[in-house]
Amino acid sequence: MRSQDSGFRPNRRDFVRGIGSAALVAGMTPAAASAAADRSTTAAPSGKKPNIVLYVADQMRWDFVGAYGLNPTVKTPNLDRIVKRGLAYTGAVTNQPLCSPSRACMMTGMYATQTGMWKLPPPTVMNPDLPTLASVLRQNGYTANFIGKWHLAPIDRGNRATLGFVPKQYRGGFLDFWEGSNVLELTSTPYEGTIWTGDGKPLHFQDQYRVDFITDRAVRFLQMPQEKPFLLFISQLEPHFQNSENRFVAPRGYAARFQNPYVPPDLLHLPGDWQAQLPDYYGCIEKIDESVGRILKTLEAQNQLDNTVFLFSSDHGCQFRTRNQEYKRSPHDSSIRVPFVMQGPGLDLAMTRPEIIGNIDMAPTLLDSAGVQIPATMVGRSVLPLARSPQARQEWKEAQLIQISESMVARALRTQEWTYCVADPSLNGGKDESSLHYQEYQMYNNFSDPAQLVNLAGRVEYRSDAAALRERLETMIVASGEARPNISPAKLYP
Repeated sequence: MRSQDSGFRPNRRDFVRGIGSAALVAGMTPAAASAAADRSTTAAPSGKKPNIVLYVADQMRWDFVGAYGLNPTVKTPNLDRIVKRGLAYTGAVTNQPLCSPSRACMMTGMYATQTGMWKLPPPTVMNPDLPTLASVLRQNGYTANFIGKWHLAPIDRGNRATLGFVPKQYRGGFLDFWEGSNVLELTSTPYEGTIWTGDGKPLHFQDQYRVDFITDRAVRFLQMPQEKPFLLFISQLEPHFQNSENRFVAPRGYAARFQNPYVPPDLLHLPGDWQAQLPDYYGCIEKIDESVGRILKTLEAQNQLDNTVFLFSSDHGCQFRTRNQEYKRSPHDSSIRVPFVMQGPGLDLAMTRPEIIGNIDMAPTLLDSAGVQIPATMVGRSVLPLARSPQARQEWKEAQLIQISESMVARALRTQEWTYCVADPSLNGGKDESSLHYQEYQMYNNFSDPAQLVNLAGRVEYRSDAAALRERLETMIVASGEARPNISPAKLYP
């Protein structure tokens, strides 16, 4: 049986694949090969701009991709083929483990507090004037197209219409083909619901699983003639918890395939609802993988696969009420780590990288893959140099800032070795955006305790480590645009 250890295990393929390895075969020195890789382009060999498909599952744990090698039960053959063919990151995290703020980070390459969407709406909303992945690509000759769940537009709880149709000014630059719902979990159930076209026409589905309906609409788009290179954002709701049923809902018959499944070690020893929910969760992910396979086959049938950058990820993970009273909004890997797998022109490297990257890096990475200049507003970075250059790996700052709202007002730091979280218990996470006075709350050594079961905050023997992490976190908070806070060391350990 495979190890249940969910910590980072760096892939030992230390040298650049593709152009770098070809240069070595040709007799170049490693330094010359690295330089050649740095100069390489991600554009298709013909010079044609690549299409981009961004596929986001909602609330999907990173360790439920089979090719990552940590879960012997999950069935993801299509994602596994992408990992084996392309470029995968095992250290990807969301910079805000909550649907709307995370999606704002994805679209803008900025921290959630910089976008205006630091918690679920209302009253927050992503600033419509910010450059986004979609708007920048449109300025560079692309069409920007969207299908599925948006969750970034204003919501008026007294006006049900705001749960569905999204006005143009709140579409984040996706101004071409549009079929979506602002809050899909509230305008649909797994086998019935509605999304809306760009001009407000309702598209209803019934007695069809929601993933299949969204996939059908995406296939339909991909089969249309395309005069320009395109960006297509496919945003599924599954495997997200279905609010109206208070549970995860797999396709009919799928949960039965996963009775008594593998239980990740971060869940196994903690109370929560994973015992009842895991079979359906596994079933949802199998269906998501089938959907990915359909999209890739359609691209291949349209002779677009080799000229399309395909990126699969999620907005956050799922901790099954083991760390708080719901499924996310915590600094633990089960909440923050997400899959991040790519393939396409310049990316078919058969490479897996361990670096800690954030979803603020997603938009810069996709722009880089298209050869488009990254706007100065985007604080995230392209992760593609990590696959091309050993020097870039040495220079990569191995840390990500995590902002947490609603469950608490908190900030966390995730490095390879440590997860360090501070919080202000006097504030309301649903009303207060940030604090100037935090207390040390949680601290985990991810090397010795990859399941994050032992909180080291306040332990005397780890005070020097905590002090270094505290200083680093303060610096990153300032870099995110917030005032430098005062962080009080923990006085007691749990």
